[in-house]
Amino acid sequence: MKIVVLDGYTLNPGDLDWQALQSLGECHIYDHTLADEIVNRCQGAQIVLTNKTVLNAQTLSQLGQLRYIGVLATGTNVVDIHSASQLQITVTNIPAYGPDAVAQMVFAHILHHHQQVALHDQAVKAGQWSASRDFCFTLSPLTSLKGLTLGVIGYGDIGQQVANLGAAFGMKVLVTSAKPKTGLPDKIQWCERDNLLKHADIISLHCPLSAATQYMINRDSLGLLKPGCLLVNTARGDLINETDLAQWLNQNNGFAAVDVLSTEPPSPENPLLSAANITITPHIAWATLQARQNLLNIAVNNVKQFQQGNVVNCVNG
Repeated sequence: MKIVVLDGYTLNPGDLDWQALQSLGECHIYDHTLADEIVNRCQGAQIVLTNKTVLNAQTLSQLGQLRYIGVLATGTNVVDIHSASQLQITVTNIPAYGPDAVAQMVFAHILHHHQQVALHDQAVKAGQWSASRDFCFTLSPLTSLKGLTLGVIGYGDIGQQVANLGAAFGMKVLVTSAKPKTGLPDKIQWCERDNLLKHADIISLHCPLSAATQYMINRDSLGLLKPGCLLVNTARGDLINETDLAQWLNQNNGFAAVDVLSTEPPSPENPLLSAANITITPHIAWATLQARQNLLNIAVNNVKQFQQGNVVNCVNG
């Protein structure tokens, strides 16, 4: 079978090994693929793997031998699932490959905000400690997490890990989800979303993007937050109305830390890039070496199982 990887660089910039995938067929791996290169590169391929390269209906209609699309991520919006199903093309994804990595990034942002490590590191290197009369100095308030309230919106694999880490820090943890949860661990309590928004000191988003959740963080919901609240988003950029958030931040109502934006890479005009009180990382919460290796392992197994007639992680079957 001919296997084509359209955009392998983000998953494997050179520190992983493609050998397990290459052993499954005639394998062509591209770091990046432009839209007008897709059809030519995929001609004759039965299996195509994509991360963010879009496979729309028009493209799929030109790939007569294609029988399998493996999305190298959890979200599958880069593939026209309806068209793939009509063309009898199996589509799979990679679920739950790195919830610990994303939860770790959430707390990297939380600790960055509450401990101000980077700010003080820069000050020391600029000579401020050397010039200080005292053995220590602080440039901003430092806050213990113990006793603060963490609100987790979405209680899947990642949300659960974030909630558990919050409880381990001694935080009061509120969680909300589409359906009420019972039998939760000690220190973790389910509540309605508005109640969570009103009472949390830190809010972390972990729900999928859908018609019901798009722009769930907007002027109205931001108006419910406590002064000084920290909003963390490592889920999907379009959960937030970025214009509303930028205005809220610029009015010094609170803080934000995000790993995702509505368009990636972002337009230079994205209002969050110039907003006050925000830290932004470039969609790297998922990208630890261990998480990427796990993703690759699952992707290879998905292909292997498809070749053996036992489809796993199928999103359109």
